[in-house]
Amino acid sequence: MSSLCLFFFVMMNLKLIREEDFFSMKRSKFIKQAGALGAALAMTATPVMAATDPAAIEPVPGPHGYFVDTYKTNAMENQSPESNAVVGVLSPFLNIWEPGSSWDNGTKLGEDGKRLLDQNIFTCITMTQNRTLEQEVQAYLTDRQNQNWSALDGLGSYETAFKNWANAKTSLPDAIPADAETKKYSDKGNENGSWADETSSLGSMVELVNTVRGPHASGNPAKVYFQYMRPFRWSSDVSLVPALKPCVSSNPMEDGGFPSGHTNAGYLASLSLAYAVPEQFKECLTNASEIGNYRIIAGMHSPMDVMGGRTMAMALAAAALNDPDNAQLKADARKEAEEILLKNPSAKEVTYYDDEELNAIRYNERMTYNMPQTGDPTQPMRVPKGAEVLLETRFPYLNADQRRWVLYSTGLPSGYVFLDDAEGWGRLNLYEAGDGYGSFDTDVTVTMDGSKGGFDAFDQWKNDIAGEGSLTKNGSGTLELWGNNSYTGGVHVNGGTLTAASPYAFGYSSVDNHAAITENVNGALNISGDFTQGAEGDLTLKISGPEDMLAVGGIVNAGGDLILDFTNYSQPASGMTVLTADQINGSFASVKTVGLADGKTVEVTDQAVIVK
Repeated sequence: MSSLCLFFFVMMNLKLIREEDFFSMKRSKFIKQAGALGAALAMTATPVMAATDPAAIEPVPGPHGYFVDTYKTNAMENQSPESNAVVGVLSPFLNIWEPGSSWDNGTKLGEDGKRLLDQNIFTCITMTQNRTLEQEVQAYLTDRQNQNWSALDGLGSYETAFKNWANAKTSLPDAIPADAETKKYSDKGNENGSWADETSSLGSMVELVNTVRGPHASGNPAKVYFQYMRPFRWSSDVSLVPALKPCVSSNPMEDGGFPSGHTNAGYLASLSLAYAVPEQFKECLTNASEIGNYRIIAGMHSPMDVMGGRTMAMALAAAALNDPDNAQLKADARKEAEEILLKNPSAKEVTYYDDEELNAIRYNERMTYNMPQTGDPTQPMRVPKGAEVLLETRFPYLNADQRRWVLYSTGLPSGYVFLDDAEGWGRLNLYEAGDGYGSFDTDVTVTMDGSKGGFDAFDQWKNDIAGEGSLTKNGSGTLELWGNNSYTGGVHVNGGTLTAASPYAFGYSSVDNHAAITENVNGALNISGDFTQGAEGDLTLKISGPEDMLAVGGIVNAGGDLILDFTNYSQPASGMTVLTADQINGSFASVKTVGLADGKTVEVTDQAVIVK
């Protein structure tokens, strides 16, 4: 790499946080320093263009057709984007790289290709030369232990139970063997020679992982096609973990870097577990990204290798989960998780996987590794055929089209030329999608059945929701809105409970309540329009401080019950306003207080509800 390129890269990446800081920083310190990632993070939050046309979520085929229909073409004899579905999905890499006739004579295409691919290797140099001893050990283990075993960390408090009930084991200790620099170690799993047993009490979960990682899930055909070298072959400045030197193939022609096979495998296992245990959806995804990231730290792969592995894994997992031959298996796996695994949590030391803010920063940064957008940033989001199955258990109360809109509204913007495949697999941000809609691009109706338990009974949407659409809440379950929302289409509550957990949970709109609304905000809950409550409606305001209130910008059309819960603030000052509006019309059927100190009452005026 020229000195000019190096200088440019350094200037573009002054904001990168050293990987070891991910392990050593306390949360507050990390969040402060991670402001440097703001630009990259912001671009992953919402698509470039909004949509109201239902056709926006219609699938678009790639050169291979639709991946979920053609994934079994991923075989060594198929060596073109048209004949091999995996190669087809990864074909945007050809925008910057032209494979050569051998492993060492490919070509970087144009200025963008040189810029991006130089940055790709320089990131490897930076990360490998600055890794800690702890990271070196973990990078070795991530390479040598079965990726299915590595994926189990995403199960959190259910990890121990899974290992016990599934007889999941590794033959390798959690340390680098003393002779590892001269001897190649391989994971032999449990006493049966498997990472876990399909005959165990969690056999369907084990089989699901094995099936998703089936005979059509290899990255080797794509490696042979793209002929893009591993980073340590690009530059001697890439510091390969010494204990992994015996694992390096002596035949570079069969040992390409793009895409990363370990990343692909780690994501496939993690997505299988996330399907069966959606309660750990985002933790499984964070752990998968960690597996990929350690491939860079190890010196075995580059960021683009890892991004390629992630992209192909999402497509392969969706294909396997959509395959009708696997319908009963995935249902059985989910049932095992519900009936056995979720009933046997264990105490587990708190890790960063429990920090959602930190997880989001990590995952979003690793979506692009701060690579610039050199392509067209205005392309609309595309949702691949069948991709919605990846959210099937996470949002069981949404239909297939609704889950597609969730993917649409949380996708990565276009312009990352190595991720802009025709179908849209490279732009899916499953971590963001795990927190619900990023925008209401159509009117959204949610029907939750509390009797089913799980997410049907209770769920939280934590994204900032934009858009012109409305939200209608039906059914008996409870939905909580946590985002700093700006949607404008209105809110209608016809069944169950809708909880506002942020000041602008209801966006900039009017609210119509015929069931139950609960305010649970530290400060004021804002309704910019009118608030109308029918005779069957309940409005609960949880007052925990002097600033807590419901601020209605328009008119309150009162009806039903108003419940003021002072459990956490029993001594509010006289004259404190807990509800304000331009005008209060009609009257509440009842005004009830909970936990209010003796001697205090509330008064409803024509513009406010006040503590007396």
